[in-house]
Amino acid sequence: MPTTIVWFRRDLRVHDLPALATAAAEGRVVPLFVFDDRLLDPRRRWGSGPRTGWMLGCLADLDEQLRRRGGRLFVRHGRPETVLAGLAREVGATDVRFTADVSPFARRRDGRVRAALEAQGVRVHAMAGAGVVDDPAQIVTQKGTPFTVFAPYKRAWLKAERRRFDPAPNTLHVPPDLDPGALPTLADLGLSDDGVDLGPDSAFPPGEGAGRKRLDDFLSSGALDGYRETRNDPAGGGSRLSPYLRWGCVSPLELDARVVAYGSDGANRYRDEIAWRDFYAAVLVHFPDVTEHAWQERYRALQWDRDDALLQAWKDGRTGYPLVDAGMRQLRAEGWMPNRVRMTVGSFLTKDLHQDWQAGEAWFMRWLLDGDVAANNGNWQWVASVGTDPAPYFQRLFNPVLQQEKFDPDGVYVRRWVPELAHVETQHLAMPWEMTEIDQGLAGCVIGTDYPAPIVDHKAERERAIERYRAAAATAGSGSNSGSGAGARTGAAAT
Repeated sequence: MPTTIVWFRRDLRVHDLPALATAAAEGRVVPLFVFDDRLLDPRRRWGSGPRTGWMLGCLADLDEQLRRRGGRLFVRHGRPETVLAGLAREVGATDVRFTADVSPFARRRDGRVRAALEAQGVRVHAMAGAGVVDDPAQIVTQKGTPFTVFAPYKRAWLKAERRRFDPAPNTLHVPPDLDPGALPTLADLGLSDDGVDLGPDSAFPPGEGAGRKRLDDFLSSGALDGYRETRNDPAGGGSRLSPYLRWGCVSPLELDARVVAYGSDGANRYRDEIAWRDFYAAVLVHFPDVTEHAWQERYRALQWDRDDALLQAWKDGRTGYPLVDAGMRQLRAEGWMPNRVRMTVGSFLTKDLHQDWQAGEAWFMRWLLDGDVAANNGNWQWVASVGTDPAPYFQRLFNPVLQQEKFDPDGVYVRRWVPELAHVETQHLAMPWEMTEIDQGLAGCVIGTDYPAPIVDHKAERERAIERYRAAAATAGSGSNSGSGAGARTGAAAT
């Protein structure tokens, strides 16, 4: 009976996982997870204690799912190329299967793994499963160039062929005497949850079981019917599935198919959010250096301020703008934030505080349970108006007061995450600094003492942002409105 190692990475599920389904049909399976220190250390660029802790919960759930089918999860620690090559020799594996990934790090790592395994005669298979389509980067223009604008990409994405859905295997056969290893604790890895609630009763219980239940509940609740109208409600207008998609606890293909089957106008709008994931994955494949600098060359000349005090106030949720502060505090408590609030806090950092978008990108990656290199980078470049999108910068100058008044008009979200403002009358909640001393006394919130006054004036900083972007574009010249390299310029021209 042939033996296949199934290497799990960010696809922590048994339903609709081509690598696992194929291996189970072929013979004996060794489900494996490798702890790689390069991805764990929070001192490195994308390390995160909270996200690693949530992943551990997902791995425990995965082990349970595998055990129900006669298998189990095998755990090792080290460099994947060394671990996999050694394990393949130990069990006599003929094949190694895993779900393809798109980040520059993952592609370099997988290249080393492939070389090590093929050198000893083991076949290596990078398989679909991370996106809705098999390979999001294969969706290109009629000229064969990459899409650099979402709308035409989505139109092509909607027409792209989908693979068949792979049900979870009923039975798994694993080597009987192989040392399984043991899942470490977060403390074993030298990490901390940093105060983020990661337990089974948290806002995001980890694992495939919880993810599939959330998907079922979302679809059965009728929330898709009004999704076009409610999606921007920070107090509960979204599906809250993003951590489960990031870690592969929910299959994006299954999600898309079930949303299509639901068949409403809101469902069609929700598909945009699914398509954005594949789009940003494709951008990262075609333009991997977006993780190092702005995609648009003309905005690489932007002069960012370096103000540690302002940056820290933003991180701590102490800016004096309630919606911004609510979002930043939720991030530290739950490891998550609604999309509308992400856009608001991102615009505030880059266009009100004039701090480098990469500082925000790194901070989000430290805390987000759904922190994903492609999506996080794409979203930060989008809100900073420096990425693969044609909208002019002045359309992305979010007014935090107006955003709050429009999307949290009753203050449900703000009052939850900024308790100092819990008793402020709704008419003052978006601009609490305008309360009289009497109003502050009645609300039990003295501005400047219990809650900060605004650290900047939005109107003034908006004008300054316009001048900064205008100056950067003028410095770069009219011919630099594209990404890095000749391929990037060709792709931009084609769209």
